[in-house]
Amino acid sequence: MSRTNFQELLDAGVHFGHLARKWNPKMAPYIFDQKNGIHIIDLHKTVVKIDEAAEVMKDLAKSGRKILFVATKKQAKDIVSEKAAEVNMPSITERWAGGMLTNFPTIRKAIKKMSTIDKMKEDGTFEKLAKRERLQVDRQRAKLEKNLGSIRDMSRLPSAVFVVDVQKEANAVKEANRLNIPVFAMVDTCCDPTPIDYVIPANDDATKSIECIMNVLCKAIQEGLEERKLEKDKEAAEEEAAVKPTAKKLRARKGAKPVDIEAEAAEEAAEAPAETAAPAEDAE
Repeated sequence: MSRTNFQELLDAGVHFGHLARKWNPKMAPYIFDQKNGIHIIDLHKTVVKIDEAAEVMKDLAKSGRKILFVATKKQAKDIVSEKAAEVNMPSITERWAGGMLTNFPTIRKAIKKMSTIDKMKEDGTFEKLAKRERLQVDRQRAKLEKNLGSIRDMSRLPSAVFVVDVQKEANAVKEANRLNIPVFAMVDTCCDPTPIDYVIPANDDATKSIECIMNVLCKAIQEGLEERKLEKDKEAAEEEAAVKPTAKKLRARKGAKPVDIEAEAAEEAAEAPAETAAPAEDAE
């Protein structure tokens, strides 16, 4: 059963591509027609590709893996940030820092610096600093929060990356490819789909188009997270059920009275049939 509604994609303008003169020939398989100098994307193929991507994302979420959402263009940043937060996934919507993936240990150090500043404010160390130093620390904290705040809980490299606008986020795609991290992306008619593992041919300039596709993908991720939670609850219930009989047996053993061997022997002797006496011999 399809997750994606064709009419919703049509209403959101997902089918509008770029100017025909700016097209990338590698996107030809996904182009339906040309109208008024603008390429029209084949939405039937878009539906198939969205459903394929949604199923893979669902499986990733179900296995407890993280998907990094990347969208720094004005039309996409707010909606991507909001939707990613709803399903507890990391996102980059301000600026892609070089080496975000390929130099991840350095990025982790910057995130730890942010946590250190927070601890300073909690334990009172921050208040002991001079006014000028406090201002510098606050500026540094604000900058780190803006660029890295949404990935502060990402303790390791993501299992996949989702990108809006392959051309704008070219560095993110290159780093993911270098590390063999699967890339999902909304790919417009002017872009090269070759470096993308899961191509979603779609209009990547309209907010409605981006929101429509994000809704489908995030719904699939939410389903995966819920299934993971159900499985964990089921495993916990099974473990608890297995532990209960063992605990019951142990309690039974602890409550049992010590065996009185002499008393058992006396009871057995009383229950045994009495032996008949042998006839006396005749005296001569």
